Amino acid sequence: MRTIIVATQNEGKVKEIKKMMEDLKVEVKTMGEVGIDIDIEENGKTFVENAIIKAETLKEYTDAIILADDSGLEIDYLNKEPGVYSARYLGKDTSYVVKNQMILDKLKGVPKEKRTARFVCAMAAAARNLPTLTTQGTIEGYIGYEAKGTNGFGYDPIFYVEAFNTSTADMSSELKNEISHRGNALRQMKEKLKELLEA
Repeated sequence: MRTIIVATQNEGKVKEIKKMMEDLKVEVKTMGEVGIDIDIEENGKTFVENAIIKAETLKEYTDAIILADDSGLEIDYLNKEPGVYSARYLGKDTSYVVKNQMILDKLKGVPKEKRTARFVCAMAAAARNLPTLTTQGTIEGYIGYEAKGTNGFGYDPIFYVEAFNTSTADMSSELKNEISHRGNALRQMKEKLKELLEA
């Protein structure tokens, strides 16, 4: 059985990925579980570049397949901020409660039609002696007027999806995985990995 190491310390992400990879003949592990502890400078200008940087850096430390993602929130009214800096927005150690409140404050008085936003997720899978695979998924929505829900992480409580009239933090994990940017990118990646694993 092949091992896939997810290049993140974010437990929420790992949980989502494990759930979606259940039917593949792979073992999904975190960096911590395999004892890889390195800081990678994500200096790419796009989500895809950052995902590739992470995956290709880590593949040198293991024989496993490295699955890395770079994702973030783009808010049109704020010139697509926080974008690739989503995790580091207002400082890496700043809580998302503070980050979310800051965004709500910046959009105070802005009408709904100008609050359009999207989550973007780029994924890269890399392993020694194999070409690096990439996928990208998005979900369109808008920034709500309040943080709502406890079933997500990061910017989920302020990101609303029109069709469901609620935030992604207020959705079930199943629904979120079905429609989310990470779910979209992961489904595409799963198909590519399936071909790789069956080859």
